[in-house]
Amino acid sequence: MADVFSIEDQICFSLYVCSKELVKRYNERLEEFNLTYTQYLALMSLYESGTANVKELGKKLFLDSGTLTPLLKSLEKKGYLTRNRSMEDERQLIVSITEAGCAIIKKVSDLPIKLREELVEDEKSIECLQIILRKTLKKLRDKKGKA
Repeated sequence: MADVFSIEDQICFSLYVCSKELVKRYNERLEEFNLTYTQYLALMSLYESGTANVKELGKKLFLDSGTLTPLLKSLEKKGYLTRNRSMEDERQLIVSITEAGCAIIKKVSDLPIKLREELVEDEKSIECLQIILRKTLKKLRDKKGKA
C-alpha cells in the first residue's frame, strides 16, 4: 500500500512532474517556430475546427480569458489566426486559423511522434497504458468544477 506521507507515492505529484517535463520538451522544440506550448494547443484546436468562439476555445483548452486573450493577440500578430466579431452577436469574438497557421501546424505535426520515440522504450506497454491513462484523466478533467 502507498505511504500517504511519501511524495513519491502521490500520483498527483508524478502527474505534475511528468506534465512539466513534457511541456518543457515541447517548448524546447516549438521555440524554433516562435510558439509556446499553449499557443501550439490553441492552433491545434483551431486546425481541427477552422473557427471557434473565444469562449468555447477557452473552455476546450481550460484557459481563462486573462490567459487566452493575450495568447490569441500574439498568434494574430504572427498571422496565424484572425479575430473578428460575430455578425449575429457582436458580443462574441470568433477566431479563425489562417493559411499561415495551418502551415505552421503542419510543420510541427511530427512533434508528438518524435517525443514519443525519445521517451518510450516498450511500445506495446505504453499503448495499453495510454488508453487507460487517457480515459482516467479525461474522467478527472470532466469532473472539474462538479465537486
